[in-house]
Formats: sequence, structure tokens, C-alpha cells
Amino acid sequence: MIPTVVWGTGNVGRAAVRAVEAHPELTLAAVLVHSPAKVGRDAGELAGFKRQLDVSATGDVEAVLAARPRAVVYAASGDLRPDEALADVVRAVRAGAVVVTPALYALYDRLGAPAESREPVLAAVAEGGGSLFVSGVDPGWANDVLPLLVSGLGSTVDAIRCQEIFDYATYDQEDSVRHLIGMGHPMEYEPPMLAPSVPTMVWGGQIRLMARALNVQLDEIRETLERRPLDEAVRTRTMGEFAAGTQGAVRFEVRGIIEGEPRIVIEHVTRIHPSCAPDWPAPPDGGDGAHRVIVEGRPRVEVTVEATDEDENRSAGGNATAVGRLVNAIDWLVNAEPGLYDALDVPLRPAAGRLGRK
Repeated sequence: MIPTVVWGTGNVGRAAVRAVEAHPELTLAAVLVHSPAKVGRDAGELAGFKRQLDVSATGDVEAVLAARPRAVVYAASGDLRPDEALADVVRAVRAGAVVVTPALYALYDRLGAPAESREPVLAAVAEGGGSLFVSGVDPGWANDVLPLLVSGLGSTVDAIRCQEIFDYATYDQEDSVRHLIGMGHPMEYEPPMLAPSVPTMVWGGQIRLMARALNVQLDEIRETLERRPLDEAVRTRTMGEFAAGTQGAVRFEVRGIIEGEPRIVIEHVTRIHPSCAPDWPAPPDGGDGAHRVIVEGRPRVEVTVEATDEDENRSAGGNATAVGRLVNAIDWLVNAEPGLYDALDVPLRPAAGRLGRK
């Protein structure tokens, strides 16, 4: 069994605890939390289980890493604290752990990653013998392995589009939804996540990674952005009211330009309520989330994936599949050479030993 730590118990961390507990090759060694209110609580309670896992949450990072866990799922956010998240991950890699995380956007594409992100990780690998694999929580597989797989089904490919279509009404991360993305703010508010160059900073690595896999040369990466206000106030179960006239929907694209045309596109269509921007793409059955890959070419191929978790919640389902990609890579990484890995290195593998497992 591979002793595995889950670091963070928010939307991603809860799913990570469940995924580690379900994996036949992993054992939950510790759960690290930041909030003092969570210290001492059982991991099963924090993950939403109806049973105890007999692992108490702790805030003592030094003690947990001193025990030399073989793997760490770093589920703490890097949105507002990218430098701190990188420092945490480097610390765990230096302690000899295989680390998987969605928090470090810059490392989605290890070859194109900026030196200030890549070099500390490589130094920690050399010093401690750990590894790092980063894949997105949006989820990463929908912007790398799935579109690349689908691209191989046709005879010609003109363009690849990856869509995340998401209704935030059931999401439980108010700071990010309101302040990073701008939902509920006046239309003159400038959301940090939508500022020029930020979408490229976050998703550009996935564009570059797909271009590398497809053996094409990018001219550049461009962005587009549309925002819509709410026609009337709406109330959500997890985040309260969003006033009429405030931002209610966002649509943006990160476009990989090849020979002057957008050929590799990552598009996000997000709302706080389905009534806002009804003319924009929506999940096929009117649900609250879907991930879609469209390969334009011959033949044209369109694949839509809908996932649910935590009482049929699709926002949680997206997190759970992103976490599944990461957690299910741990045993492969443990058997691989120490290093920095990305989605082109780490295979997507069958759920061996987990069919029918509770």
C-alpha cells in the first residue's frame, strides 16, 4: 500500500479523500488542513462519508512530511496564493513524495513552463527523489487526453474545441465565484481571473501541450471575452443572492493560432443561473455542467461528458473526475523515475481492481 497524504479539504480535497480511500493500492496516511476548526476532525467527516476513517486532520505540515509519505495529493488552492502553493509542493517533493495537484497552472506543460516554476521543482526532485504531476481541475483530462484521443478518430482535423459549460449555482466556493470570476459584481468590476493575459496564464499550458502532441507550431495564443448581466435577481443555495444588473454569465476563449487561424481552442461558458445568456452553449439536458470536445474535420466528432458526485451535483462531479485523474496516477508515478511529468507522460489507465468497489 502507498501511504498518501491529502493536503486540503475544500471542494477538491473532499473528492481526493474519497478517491484515495477507494483506491486499492493507496492508504490514507494523513490529512492536512489550514483551518483550526478542522484540526482534529475525522477525515471521513470532512470528506462527507457516513463513517469514520480513523484519520484525524492536522495542521502540522512539518510532522506529516517528516514521516516521509510516499505520495501527496496537494488539494489546496493556488488561485490567490500561487507562490505559496509552489513552495508547499516543492517542500513535499523535496521530502521524497510523489505529488499530484491541480494548483500549479504554469506546470500543465512541463516543457513550456516558465523557469521560475520549473527550476525549483527540478531542484527538489534532484535533492529528495520525489515527483510532480499537474493536471487541471477544470478538469485537465477534458483539455488534454480526451481531445487528443478524439483527434485520432478521424482522417482530417481542422480544429479542436474544448468546452467547459458550468452553472455556478450549486458551487461552494464563494470567494472564487464572486471575486475572482466576478459573478454578482457590477459590470464595471474587472474580475482578476478575466483580466487580459490571465486566461492564457491559466490555460495556455494546455494549448501548448496539445500543440506539442499534434506536432504543430503555434503562431500565438489569443483571448476573447464576453460578459452578460442578470436580467433579474437570483438566489443560490450555497452563495445567497446575486442582484439584477450584476454579472451573471461569462464566456471566454483561449485560442491557439496556427497559420493565422484558431485551431486549438479552450472555451469556458459559465453562469450563475441558467436564465442568463440562454443563447450560449448549455448542457444537453439542461443540467448544471458538462464538458464537451468538438473535433472539426472529417468526420466531425463531438463528445460530451457529464459527471455527478455528492448528491448528483455536477459541479462536484467535475472536481471528482479531475481528482480521479490525479489520484489514479499515483501508483504509476511511484513506479516511474523521479521527475516532473505532464499529461503527455502519464497514461490514463483502466480502473483496475476498482470495479464494484465501494
